Amino acid sequence: MLSALVLAACHPSSGLAGKGDKSRSRATSSTVGSGGVGANKGHPAPSLPVCNQMSQIASWSVDRRVAQLIVVPVDESNVSQAAPLVAQGAGGVFLFGSYAPPGIGAQIAALAATAPAGVAPIVMADEEGGGIQSLSNVVGSLPWPRMMAETYTPAQVQAQATQVARNMSRIGVTMDLAPVLGIDSGPGPDAQHPIGARSFGGTPAMVSTYALAFARGLMAGGVVPVVKHFPGLGRASYNTDFGPAYTPPLSSLETFDLIPFENAIAAKVPAVMVSNASIPGLTRGPASLSKAAIQGLLRQKLGFKGLVLTDSLSAQAISDIGLGVGPAAVKAVEAGVQMILFTAPAGESSNQASQQVLNDLASAVNAGQISQAQLDSAVAAVLQVKNVNLCNLHGGGAAAGG
Repeated sequence: MLSALVLAACHPSSGLAGKGDKSRSRATSSTVGSGGVGANKGHPAPSLPVCNQMSQIASWSVDRRVAQLIVVPVDESNVSQAAPLVAQGAGGVFLFGSYAPPGIGAQIAALAATAPAGVAPIVMADEEGGGIQSLSNVVGSLPWPRMMAETYTPAQVQAQATQVARNMSRIGVTMDLAPVLGIDSGPGPDAQHPIGARSFGGTPAMVSTYALAFARGLMAGGVVPVVKHFPGLGRASYNTDFGPAYTPPLSSLETFDLIPFENAIAAKVPAVMVSNASIPGLTRGPASLSKAAIQGLLRQKLGFKGLVLTDSLSAQAISDIGLGVGPAAVKAVEAGVQMILFTAPAGESSNQASQQVLNDLASAVNAGQISQAQLDSAVAAVLQVKNVNLCNLHGGGAAAGG
């Protein structure tokens, strides 16, 4: 097992954040004792109100809370398009495209400034390396993960990831949907082989070593890593972007594909993306919509305590089972997911698609399909990754409300 890799926002005392990281301050009750300055003799001074993160979250409107679970897709060439959803409190934005404008940092800063009460969105990108990079012209380019593992030492991979992450952080990108933990030494990526060169190698040890070096590098550069695609797509039957797919049976995953995830969880990685593949012996459909996969396997059996995101719910593996993005998002949150990724369908804008997902989730909460407690817990997980303590915003009161 590798040593603990920790995000300061989630695990301030652990070692992955590096030296010099400071723990988030905690809200405490404040009282004046009967013998203290200004005390009334014979009468205890009244206690000041105690601020509590969960009570602050619960004071938000349903729409405001639901918005925190949504990741709005936006073309990196026109980031301001996401402003209407960010102004409603969207928890994240995902930058897609192939060439970022030189002034993207200023655009991201302006977008974040539209967020209510200073709770800025997580800004995400897909910077895996090789053919999966959207910001390489402004943050630097990385080779395919397979090539990195074949030509670099783990320390060199970590250093390269750190440099790219520092450049991402400078322009306001705070999360990388990487590294891939799939184990694969074969062809791809393509429709038949979803991982291929996106993998760091063909053995659990190789993938664990290099992927966690990459994750450490991202953390050192100020970017949150997201390991994916749980429970591993290196041996999946098909690419879920193009249709339904399944992994090997659970009993086989436990001795091979799950090992990098076990190592990553032991190292306290802060976030996991769950795939849209089904798991024979555990789920009847996509893992991203399955309580058995998320709450049973990932949470209870493997002990993961961080943020859980879906893979894109616009994938054909989802639509082919008759679910639109909104209904799929409801099922994902019911299953234990805390952030929803998707793209806009043809003929629909990103904002239209995002608003529909928000509306569907809010309706599910108002109908009792998703409990208030589950919603609040998901929002708390998002805020934890953001390192946001609502009690420290404007004295704990201004963050409340619609």
